Amino acid sequence: MLHHHNLGLLIIFHIWYDDHLSLKEINAEEGFEFPKNFLFGTASSAYQYEGAYLTDGKNLSNWDVFTSIPGKIADGSHGKVAVDHYHRYPEDLDLMEDLGVNSYRLSFSWARILPKGRFGDVNMGGIDHYNRMINAILKRGIEPFVTLTHYDLPQELVVRYGSWLDPQIREDFENYAEICFRHFGDRVKFWATFNEPNVQVVLGYRTGTYPPSRCSKTFGNCTHGDSEIEPFLAAHNIIRSHLAAVNLYRTKFQEQQRGKIGIVMNTIWFEPVSDSLADILAVERAQAFYLTWFLDPVVFGRYPREMQEILGEDLLEFTKDDLKRSKNGLDFIGINQYTSRYAKDCLHSACEPGKGGSRAEGFVYANALKDGSHLGEPTGVNWFSTYPQGMEEMLMYAAKRYKDIPLYVTENGFGENNTGVLLNDHRRVKFMSNYLDALKRAMRKGADVRGYFAWSLLDNFEWISGYTIRFGMYHVDFKTQERTPRLSAFWYKNFIFHHRAQSKYG
Repeated sequence: MLHHHNLGLLIIFHIWYDDHLSLKEINAEEGFEFPKNFLFGTASSAYQYEGAYLTDGKNLSNWDVFTSIPGKIADGSHGKVAVDHYHRYPEDLDLMEDLGVNSYRLSFSWARILPKGRFGDVNMGGIDHYNRMINAILKRGIEPFVTLTHYDLPQELVVRYGSWLDPQIREDFENYAEICFRHFGDRVKFWATFNEPNVQVVLGYRTGTYPPSRCSKTFGNCTHGDSEIEPFLAAHNIIRSHLAAVNLYRTKFQEQQRGKIGIVMNTIWFEPVSDSLADILAVERAQAFYLTWFLDPVVFGRYPREMQEILGEDLLEFTKDDLKRSKNGLDFIGINQYTSRYAKDCLHSACEPGKGGSRAEGFVYANALKDGSHLGEPTGVNWFSTYPQGMEEMLMYAAKRYKDIPLYVTENGFGENNTGVLLNDHRRVKFMSNYLDALKRAMRKGADVRGYFAWSLLDNFEWISGYTIRFGMYHVDFKTQERTPRLSAFWYKNFIFHHRAQSKYG
């Protein structure tokens, strides 16, 4: 049934659409066609969506514990219910089917499948849930694109040995990956090991704003940690865990299951804050200490040169076994692209620790402002300004550096502060339209991009921002859990329909 507010939105959509973007313009853009098997989807994560935090045998995750600490989340909220996707996924999958997406990026809750890591039994309640969900996704003609861990892990592993700071986490992650491949790999053809490990280590171990809240006093408000050492230790153990899981998949599962395995990274496009050589060189250091920090070891078997020059022997070594496994240790790279920043050199000018003035930051300060002006258009969300050109530049950078490795835009979306229902989200529509245009430009220039996932279908729990920021193409009333389409849902549905028709018949 089409509610009256949906009908009103539909009318607004057609008026807006006619004024801004004719079908002829969309289809005729320099004859561009998406490949027939291009994935159009939406993205989610277990902690942000599922809720059901102790249901069917699930144990506590690190985020369950972290959100219970006063002052950690902007509105004092948590993900115990979130958008109740655990129970409402059939309804949400119907919304996706109606949008016309052919893929759904989701993550599994590690603590739901292995409540105590390898120190306890497999929780068949969790296995059964994800089996039902995968079958329901496939039944609607949608391809599941699964991330093994999206920031969350069993709290048991934090308590036992400090999770990512201890090399034995690799054994736990490999064990978890094997269980997932064995139970779900006959139907899941896209696996990502990690979501945004660069964000996880920077915010968890340098600034301390994410669990496990470890940092030095000069970097943040933490009781434990070392911002100069621990991010690199955690990253090293994540990279080794990724390589172990990829090696396991390739040697035991891939030939029979015929799937692909990769990693998902957060990306920021950096522009030099000035034309000086120092600031231009700072741009490459910014990428080295953010993106290529993880991708270079996985693809080339070594850390980026810029990191080696600054950190020297403090960078951990990879074993011969690691290096053997790292010969092109992925089948695709997931690119989460939202925003861009200016990079300022701090090797030749004084910067504070936490604002570029440390070895841990590569002596580069990344900031959205230059002389008080934003790079791109500010959104009202403090870390986020829109700069569509950054999407094109980022995809071209990844395509040139990691030749022949397919790329998927695994997240891209527009967040607004929670100021009410805001169903007429024309700024989100403009954002998606501009960023998808930038994606097309990169593809025309030769970037091998094979999918685009909008963040997100629904408003959800946005980490330390709680429910104060909304990214959904569907508005969610967090009290009643009612989902209501915004203008952007109609726009994305229309975009997919016409581009699909074009690639099929064009």
